[in-house]
Amino acid sequence: MVRKTLYLANPYGFSAQQRERLLPELVERLEALGAEVWEPFARNNQIDMGEPGWAWRVAQADTRDVREADGIFAVVNGTPPDEGVMVELGIAIALGKGIFLFRDDFRRCTDSGDYPLNLMLFAGLPEDGWRDHYYTRLDELGAPGKALVRWLAEG
Repeated sequence: MVRKTLYLANPYGFSAQQRERLLPELVERLEALGAEVWEPFARNNQIDMGEPGWAWRVAQADTRDVREADGIFAVVNGTPPDEGVMVELGIAIALGKGIFLFRDDFRRCTDSGDYPLNLMLFAGLPEDGWRDHYYTRLDELGAPGKALVRWLAEG
């Protein structure tokens, strides 16, 4: 069985503490569900950031990975969430990828009583059942009633 690829859009690689404590557990949990996780900080750490044009090369590599992955799991913490994650999510929405959002940040980023984030971030989710694609705790990732488990099982 071929595992689905899941691009892990996240800002955790910018902080040593988050990179060492949060990122490994998130990757492990997604892999335990059967996903092949493409984590951009790990995939693009071979680019020499001392050379001119490094940022463009990283952006191109991340864009390629979003385009080639089957879906995206986006960490959307912060008010507002990380700009790079938002661009990656926008690309995935435009390409019709499987979309899964993770936010364990209790702060709201919207005026809507229904949606906890900017409404456009939900454009890639179904109108009914969007909450099945939205996760607020790591222990929800393997919930059989949630969308990620069903999506991965579709093979």
